[in-house]
Amino acid sequence: MPLSAVSLFTNCGAGDIGFAKAGFQFEVLAEIDQGRLAVASLNLPDSTAIPGDLRHTWPDVVAAYRDRRDHEPPALLAACPPCQGLSTANARRGIGEDADSGSKDMRNLLVVPIAEVALALMPRVVVVENVRAFLTRKVRHPHTQEAVSAAVLLISLLKKEYVAFPFVSDLADYGVPQTRIRSFITFVRRGETCLRLLDEYGAVPYPTPTHAPDYGGEPVSLRDALHSFELPALDASSVSAARSDQSLHFVPVWSSEQYRMVEAIPAGSGASAWENDDCPKCGSSDLPRDLACCPTCNVRLQRPHVIEDGQARLVKGFRRSSYRRLSPDRPAATITTGSNRIGSDRTIHPFENRVLSPLECQKLQTLPEDFKWGDAHKQSRSNLIREMIGEAVPPRFTEAHGKVLTKLLVNGRPQGLLLRGDQRVSKAAQKLEALDTVSYPRG
Repeated sequence: MPLSAVSLFTNCGAGDIGFAKAGFQFEVLAEIDQGRLAVASLNLPDSTAIPGDLRHTWPDVVAAYRDRRDHEPPALLAACPPCQGLSTANARRGIGEDADSGSKDMRNLLVVPIAEVALALMPRVVVVENVRAFLTRKVRHPHTQEAVSAAVLLISLLKKEYVAFPFVSDLADYGVPQTRIRSFITFVRRGETCLRLLDEYGAVPYPTPTHAPDYGGEPVSLRDALHSFELPALDASSVSAARSDQSLHFVPVWSSEQYRMVEAIPAGSGASAWENDDCPKCGSSDLPRDLACCPTCNVRLQRPHVIEDGQARLVKGFRRSSYRRLSPDRPAATITTGSNRIGSDRTIHPFENRVLSPLECQKLQTLPEDFKWGDAHKQSRSNLIREMIGEAVPPRFTEAHGKVLTKLLVNGRPQGLLLRGDQRVSKAAQKLEALDTVSYPRG
């Protein structure tokens, strides 16, 4: 019989699908955006959907679960609070040590309703996912006003009832074909039998990596991933070339100037337009990287630039990763909400002159082929789909994690438990202990 579960900050339900494949039945889904919640409900149709801001609706989540399961505690509470206030991509987030700046973005304090739901329903396990800065970005504790990270705040709210197991990993180590470094905290309710088993094994409730070099594996390269997708070629030069007959396999059309800039980046090189060092008119080569125009013929170089007062200047931005082709011989860069933007972080196809399509991003996030997008499926709403995909938790990992949890919760002895001495565990614990005096399980 499936183990009962509740999802908070559900987004489109991608991560929950992985847990569902591992044996969990989601009774309640909670998400502020009704469009995203509609998509999640399509893919987890037997759940009760609770729309709205969880700071206000968390009692509705509790009531909805009890309507379905009475006072039986959930086996799992899964929560993926927003990361925008924590992410390094947010230029206005302030420095990580500034707790007052961190608390100005109320999204950084959304661990509080997670704790409210957990303490009301007392799930056997709570799993919280976020970016790596979740462990270290400081906010003000709402009760004590101490400067703590959101993770430490959540642990402090739950520590009387739960043991916390922190974990940070690149999910490419688990076969996700992209670099996606994420933090997880799995809370196990005190008194659970599996805590003794974990202590006996010197382990934590996470799976052993399947594709990590330190475990004898190899991450999936973007080249191999794209080859396995078997999708037709696209090109950003025209509307007809930028579309295919496959749903969600289309890309934005570029201006002729943008197109020539990307076309000049050698296919398969992983290089960027900032490195287009040859003049397209006179052939001058190895031109200095700080120039927007050729010093010999004054033609604009094929580098990212803007025109101000009739003069070209280079775009101000991140020159390490923007306007860059993806490298084919390593996992894709992290799929983000800006996957359609040429100037975002490594979004350009490694060989073709275009960005990745929504379908390719869906597959790189390991969402299943039969994932349902409903009304969001229309091409006019493709940016919403890209946003949902960019914020998704890859179900390939949550399925592997869920299989460990289901085995532990039914008092089984799962194979391949991650040991406490693993660097993914010890580094996460060290980050937390640097901010708080609580002791965390580690080897």
